[in-house]
Amino acid sequence: MHYNAADQTLTLFYRGNRSVYRYFNVSEEEYVAFRLSPSKGTYLNQIFKPLHPFVRLNPSQVIHLIRKPPQSTEPVQHGEDNRRGHR
Repeated sequence: MHYNAADQTLTLFYRGNRSVYRYFNVSEEEYVAFRLSPSKGTYLNQIFKPLHPFVRLNPSQVIHLIRKPPQSTEPVQHGEDNRRGHR
């Protein structure tokens, strides 16, 4: 799930069919209500979809949303065990 407040877009990644959909004109309040709903599927189908236009994205449109893990800025001393508690 990725929300862009500036564009008011919500991008949802569906696990089962591995599809990605982008919903438009989503206010921050609507996004928060969706996140807090006890059943995301029910909220999405009954409340969200009727109010917001959406498109299915292809993989080339999604790759920029996948985040890489942060790189460590600490230097690694070769030949030493750098795990915490090991010296």
